[in-house]
Amino acid sequence: MLGQIVYFSSATGNTHRFVQRLGMPSKRIPLRRTEEPLRVDEPYVLVVPTYGGGKINGAVPKQVIKFLNDEHNRRLCRGVITGGNTNFGEGYCLAGKIISAKVGVPNMYNFELLGTPEDVRKVQEGLTEFWQKTSQTQD
Repeated sequence: MLGQIVYFSSATGNTHRFVQRLGMPSKRIPLRRTEEPLRVDEPYVLVVPTYGGGKINGAVPKQVIKFLNDEHNRRLCRGVITGGNTNFGEGYCLAGKIISAKVGVPNMYNFELLGTPEDVRKVQEGLTEFWQKTSQTQD
């Protein structure tokens, strides 16, 4: 596999548990400002939860904004996978739509809360295929 997963998870840990179930190489964006900021050196797919109860302001966690404001980190992003809550209505998985538009990468998949076994399987298969295609285009 060519790439890795970079993810953010709040204290509830839903996104963390989802990423752990994928069984793929991953790095976590720190939750607290007192922790060392994450800097990546290889392509990755970003996995993020949606905040803000469905409103545009606050949909993308501040820690993710800070991580992506580092141009070095931003240019290695190849896609985004988003967690959300269908109770947010139109705002379901809004963070992925916002990041996709701002960074210019595909919004690859949406899952609710901590995802189902079907979500895990689809993301595993999708990422495996994605990284295989990506490595072929770089050869």
